[in-house]
Amino acid sequence: MSSIVDARGLSCPQPVLMTMKEIQKVRQGEIIVLVDTDTARENVTRAAVSKGWTLKGVEPDGAGCRVVLTRE
Repeated sequence: MSSIVDARGLSCPQPVLMTMKEIQKVRQGEIIVLVDTDTARENVTRAAVSKGWTLKGVEPDGAGCRVVLTRE
């Protein structure tokens, strides 16, 4: 099952902090992060990859996007 982090409407560093908190909680599997700015998308992706997570994809989602992260 995927975890969802809804960071839409928030400015950095909040989306990154929320994602890092979820990474510590979940440790593996799939996390979907909802963001609505390119900066948040880039920062969340960079932070997650630095913690050993893989960017599975970025999908459009309304006015923003879904960042899909995985870790086995």
